[in-house]
Amino acid sequence: MPNTSAKTQRAHSHGGYGHAHTHSGAHRHLRHPRSSAPAGPLANPVYRRLLAAQIVALAGTGITTVALGLLAYDLAGKQAGAVLGAVLALKMVAYVGLSPVIAAFAHRVDRRRLLVGLDLVRAAVLFALPFVTELWQVFALVFIVNACAAGFTPAFQATIPDVLPDEDDYTRALSFSRVAYDLGDLLSPVIAAAMLLAVSFHALFALNGVAFLVSAGLVLSLRLPRGDVESVSERTWSRITLGARTFLATPRLRGLLALNFAAAAASAMTIVNTVVLVRGDFERGPSAVAIALAAAAAGSVTTAVFIPRLLRRTTDRTAMLSGGALLSAALLAVAAVPSYPWLLINWLVLGVGLALVQTPTGRLIQRSARSDGLPPLFAAQFALSHLCWLITYPVAGALGAAIGVGNVTLILGASCAVAATFAARLWPAE
Repeated sequence: MPNTSAKTQRAHSHGGYGHAHTHSGAHRHLRHPRSSAPAGPLANPVYRRLLAAQIVALAGTGITTVALGLLAYDLAGKQAGAVLGAVLALKMVAYVGLSPVIAAFAHRVDRRRLLVGLDLVRAAVLFALPFVTELWQVFALVFIVNACAAGFTPAFQATIPDVLPDEDDYTRALSFSRVAYDLGDLLSPVIAAAMLLAVSFHALFALNGVAFLVSAGLVLSLRLPRGDVESVSERTWSRITLGARTFLATPRLRGLLALNFAAAAASAMTIVNTVVLVRGDFERGPSAVAIALAAAAAGSVTTAVFIPRLLRRTTDRTAMLSGGALLSAALLAVAAVPSYPWLLINWLVLGVGLALVQTPTGRLIQRSARSDGLPPLFAAQFALSHLCWLITYPVAGALGAAIGVGNVTLILGASCAVAATFAARLWPAE
């Protein structure tokens, strides 16, 4: 495949796994760019409501993260850190183990009913959380919430290409989603802190429950494409493993899998060790930690806004591999960062790299299956990317405490560089 332009890549990038070549499938997702200026995805009323549902749910989830920490401290006191660690591990287990299973059965259910049902279950659980009195109840309810998320997120992601069949519109939608995620991470703690001035943390759970009810209402008001559900004939186990098998059989998805690990190494470093670097090495206050995390989010948000324009000038492969190289450089440079301002610059670059790697992901998946194969593929991406985090979080945390943050940064940076190199080899330009 010539690598001279993004349009050339779009014209020739349908090579994939199994039935990805059928006329009714992969090709119906990609249309030639329109001759007139595109109206954009926000001109589509169905997509507008889906985006609104996503933003509402993300805001509620971010606020609940703060409330969950306070609930853990209320029930466990000084052991709250261990409780939260166990909750996060449980979350990853639910994501990795259940997402492909739920996707395997999702084709038997109307997609709108599935999304609404999962939102309603999550709302019910969150309304129940303020009344728990035992830690095992917290674990059980959190597992149910994350099991629903393991089914909701891939099904939601698989719906967007059907709603926006034009590739330029879909690319801009991916950019909007990335911005929504980053702004949610950035603003939710601020909103939660402001609310806690007026209400108890128990009210934050109720707020997220209301957010999921609003999300369910928005989805319920839509008529979503049903997809090619009639063509699905695989046995259950075959359907469960379909996404993983497609990843291993498709060159661009093998490259994506390697880049998932690179992104996980970088994000684990920022999430786990920013507080150690800022408070310990540079002896700054709590607000400086928030500013450092905001720098990474700012780099990601800014880059995501410009990615649709970038991908009209270059290929997905070039953009994503460039992001992997930036992540490697930013991580390896942490060990030599002399001051807090330089760390902010480093984290800004790291955010740029994360956006370059993660934002175009949906385009690669969209090109690798027809409509009925999209939910298993998005579920596989969801599960495999979280499996990478399940590996890199303990490395960044436990190993960093054992051998020092500087040393673990070198290990993660080298791992990131190796992963990016593997991605370039697994995903050939031709």
